[in-house]
Amino acid sequence: MRGCAMAVMLTLSICSRFSLSFAQTPDTTPLAKQVAALEERLTRDEKTLLDWANLARYRDANANLPAPPAGEARVVFMGDSITDIWAQPALGIFFPGKPYIGRGISGQTTPQMLVRFRPDVIALQPRMVVILAGTNDIAGNTGPMTLDEIEANLASMSELAHANGIRVVLASVLPVYDGGRSSDGKPLVMTDRRPPEKILALNAWIKNYASHQGFIYLDYFSAMVDDHGFLKKELSEDGLHPNKAGYAVMAPLAERAIADTAKNKSRNE
Repeated sequence: MRGCAMAVMLTLSICSRFSLSFAQTPDTTPLAKQVAALEERLTRDEKTLLDWANLARYRDANANLPAPPAGEARVVFMGDSITDIWAQPALGIFFPGKPYIGRGISGQTTPQMLVRFRPDVIALQPRMVVILAGTNDIAGNTGPMTLDEIEANLASMSELAHANGIRVVLASVLPVYDGGRSSDGKPLVMTDRRPPEKILALNAWIKNYASHQGFIYLDYFSAMVDDHGFLKKELSEDGLHPNKAGYAVMAPLAERAIADTAKNKSRNE
């Protein structure tokens, strides 16, 4: 490991020296782009090593969030980039006027969410939590994950919520499609890392687990999948993340699941 680290640092050092010789050249040269990409990757990886679960992301926001007033039906949405993007103020479509709090972090997997579940959900004293997770686990964002391991983490988050008097909504993983475009226009393939059969299997488990535990199953998948088993192309630009049309489909489904959970008298009580 030490040898690998030294090799990486040496490579970065050499690249940095080369970049100095191009100081008077526009940053459009291939070498300058490679060095910039390496530096960005190094900064990102260092941040991950220091705070793997990204507990710092919402630390200040959580500290400044007052306790819910009496009678407020606070709901926390826990998830990955799909939740993160949805709750961005710039988008302006995350349930305006509702006491709903977004606690999604782009790229995250269920083990990372499980680590931050206490500060980012339980400590906020919500009446309910909506959990949308699993697509990045299937993709292996934090290493190989079996379906059993993903399911265990979802169950652990649900049990933590229930033990703290928080009602649970478990959402399905969204379908994906190939052929979408990245922000720089490059074509994207999603099904190689997120095989549709694994998404179907995980969703079948989530639905069954929710039923047995008395939780509401929030079925985004059925409303967003096309006749061939892929995400409807009009609902996403890149084949993974919903666009405004996608969120317009998801929002009423989430509202209905929240309302049904509020009336649910099974294990959520």
